Amino acid sequence: MAANQDHAKTSFPVNDLERQVIRPRSEEKGELDYSQRAQWLRAAVLGANDGLVSTASLMMGVGAVKQDIKAMILTGFAGLVAGACSMAIGEFVSVYSQLDIELAQMKRDKREIDEGEKESLPNPVQAAAASALAFSVGAMVPLLAASFIKEYKVRLGVVIAAVTVALVVFGWLGATLGKAPPVRSSVRVLVGGWLAMAITFGLTKLIGSSGL
Repeated sequence: MAANQDHAKTSFPVNDLERQVIRPRSEEKGELDYSQRAQWLRAAVLGANDGLVSTASLMMGVGAVKQDIKAMILTGFAGLVAGACSMAIGEFVSVYSQLDIELAQMKRDKREIDEGEKESLPNPVQAAAASALAFSVGAMVPLLAASFIKEYKVRLGVVIAAVTVALVVFGWLGATLGKAPPVRSSVRVLVGGWLAMAITFGLTKLIGSSGL
């Protein structure tokens, strides 16, 4: 009888210990989910930055040789559609390959997929839609900035100003989500965007003036 009582007394701490072990695992899972969300947000910011820089550079390049607002807007819109489609297709193919690899590994491990694992698997359609949307959001900045300004020089100045503000914001967001120094990151993104627009403008102006 005493032995049974002793056994009962010693069994409770073991159960408590098991509960203590399980709890940190759930917390670790929560941290992992938060980390994954941060990575998605950072990828969205980078996608928007790509849309911003590439579309603005295309518009500045056309603006170097054509002062017509229609040509500039059509170029920006074409860049938005082409870039969003390219991002979506590339992301879909990449994430689908990752999904195939993970499923193949689960089959090799002879492991059944439960409901929680299904939710954690990469989703190609979701990734493609997110990439296309992020690119489109960034590309809309120079398009909207140039849409209602007919004066050529004022239009170029407004596009540069709008893109500059957006570059600083995207650089700061990307640095914050990636836990990097925000000022240094914003400056890098800003200088990179300026260089892309300046090089595109300069080379297109050079080729256009040479009559090619």
